[in-house]
Amino acid sequence: MIKTKFLAPLVILPLLSGCVSQMPQSVQGEKTQSGAAIGAVAGAILGAVTSKHHKGKNAAIGAAAGAALGGVIGYNMDQQAAEVARALDTQVDNSPGAELNRDQDIIVTNNDKYVKITFREAMMFPTGSSNLTPSASAKIHKLVNILQNYPTTLVQVVGHTDNRGSHSFNQNLSEKRAGNVANIIRRSGINNSIYKRGCSFDKPVVPNTNASNMSLNRRVEIFLYPSQEFVVDQCI
Repeated sequence: MIKTKFLAPLVILPLLSGCVSQMPQSVQGEKTQSGAAIGAVAGAILGAVTSKHHKGKNAAIGAAAGAALGGVIGYNMDQQAAEVARALDTQVDNSPGAELNRDQDIIVTNNDKYVKITFREAMMFPTGSSNLTPSASAKIHKLVNILQNYPTTLVQVVGHTDNRGSHSFNQNLSEKRAGNVANIIRRSGINNSIYKRGCSFDKPVVPNTNASNMSLNRRVEIFLYPSQEFVVDQCI
């Protein structure tokens, strides 16, 4: 019975391998490579433990299947990040200081677990308000157009504030801002699962020591996950 359950990866291996091999070179980035590497390790372990015989052969087959699947996930994340950045008139920036760039209102990054879009408060909301500006609404609708091509992507919207005012006031404000962004996405008619979260001022990117730093901490982040197991609490 155990062996039967793991026939599926072997059946889909040729298809997945074909998909990976046909990736455009421009989007075969580090995330694709690391996704394939992680998948290969997991597949090798799976192949080795599912049979008492021919463990070496099964491990090799499992590694190939895992690498193909992991590569597809990585490819999709690289591709989504690139498409999102183009739609929002920016570029993917995975440098360590990307979030600290005060000259950018929108920052798109991605790693092995998600694509992240950071929107600065200044272009998103009037001061102290949770109502989106017309410009922000237009940007969110551009993001929705990309998500239509990725119906299995999970969307998490997270609001952050600076530390002026009480924690409860900022918790409410961060939740409302995240909720209003999430509602625009949800009402657009896409089928993606959408989550929202408010973090108050619990997770600043820099210390709230001056007005310039506070402006970096006031933000809404949208995370795009390939599957449920990658979703985490971004307020911790």
